Amino acid sequence: MRAWRALGRAAAAGLCSGHGAGPGSRPRRRAWEASLSPLERVRRLLPPEEAAEVGRCAAASQARPEQEEEEVAAPTRVPFAAGAGASPFRAGELALAELRRKHSSTLKMMCRLEAGAALSGSSGVLPHRDIIGQMPGRVLRTSSGARLLLRRPSLDEYVLLMPRGPTIAYPKDMSAILTMIDTHPGDTILETGSGSGAMSLFLSRAVGSKGRVISYENREDHHNLAKKNYRYWRAAWEIGHEEEWPDNVDFILKDISTAAADMKSVTVDAIVLDMLNPHSALSVVHPSLKQGGVCAVYLANITQVIDLLDRIRTCKLPFLCETVIEVTHRNWLVVPAKIKNFKSSQIVETQQNTEEQPQKECEEINIQDQAVLKESEYNVSLSEEPEAYCSVPYVARPSLWQEGHSAFLTKLRKLQPLCS
Repeated sequence: MRAWRALGRAAAAGLCSGHGAGPGSRPRRRAWEASLSPLERVRRLLPPEEAAEVGRCAAASQARPEQEEEEVAAPTRVPFAAGAGASPFRAGELALAELRRKHSSTLKMMCRLEAGAALSGSSGVLPHRDIIGQMPGRVLRTSSGARLLLRRPSLDEYVLLMPRGPTIAYPKDMSAILTMIDTHPGDTILETGSGSGAMSLFLSRAVGSKGRVISYENREDHHNLAKKNYRYWRAAWEIGHEEEWPDNVDFILKDISTAAADMKSVTVDAIVLDMLNPHSALSVVHPSLKQGGVCAVYLANITQVIDLLDRIRTCKLPFLCETVIEVTHRNWLVVPAKIKNFKSSQIVETQQNTEEQPQKECEEINIQDQAVLKESEYNVSLSEEPEAYCSVPYVARPSLWQEGHSAFLTKLRKLQPLCS
């Protein structure tokens, strides 16, 4: 077999150098040869005259002095730093640190920046003063030499990492709820069950500064925690961004079933119920819901959904159940293939390596307020030496870890009762 491969290489070398090829014919790329660059593919499709012109232009661009490249690139870095939303870290705002552990996992840690504090862990210590003044997206080293990627957390990352008491409504469900109730800027939304404040934050952003969110909670500890998380997010947002986060959520410590008198003077565009017995609130809040409005109910199990629909039928409430859904996501793994020594397996002369399964499996684990991600699922590499294009085979398959059940979402539409 090796002798045949050697003969094949010799024949290919003869063809590429012009031996055995007819006049005007183009050499054909063999399976074991390196893949062509995009420029080379274009040049092979053009006539000889145009291909030569493209080659001269490419050679001229590559021969440009380094000083000229710096002069051209220098003006492009200034607008990026001065653009909207590109402000550096400041004291008092939130920072998300991503630590990529070699061969094991990636750890996400969220902290509030203070001048005299430090981010510490098993990977070393990084003082907050070294983070303050840096631009998001920078990679800094800890005292032990570990690399940390620093950036601002998104809203969904904040609600997953913030302190919580009761179980939160997860971002995948909140996105579906916002679509279900068709929220617009300027709407008035009624929420029952403030919990840890996750849904309040998403509703606050959806209705905007001209809208209003009324959030009822009957437990004092949950009420105080929701207000605290909402206040911390607003304070950090105002420091790190040019515009202010709208102060449009009214947290009310009261049982919604006893708030019939308060709801008489309120008209809401939509209702979100996140409580154990939502049927006890429907009879109180449905007069305040506008005609044709939507009430979204967040329930943990299907028996609660059945009980809710049965109460609506027996109590003859003016609601029509339009849909009951369960939001599921399917995570995929798309990473370079790994061999036993955790190095990328190189593409060889045959194409057999592209069909091999990876030797290192991976899964994502959420541990309280920290999200841990296995190395092979971490798509962004912090390596200082990037690999050459098309140098390793990739593996694409569904991840072994998939998000499980969180809740059932029931969409109720308020209708005008028929006249007898």
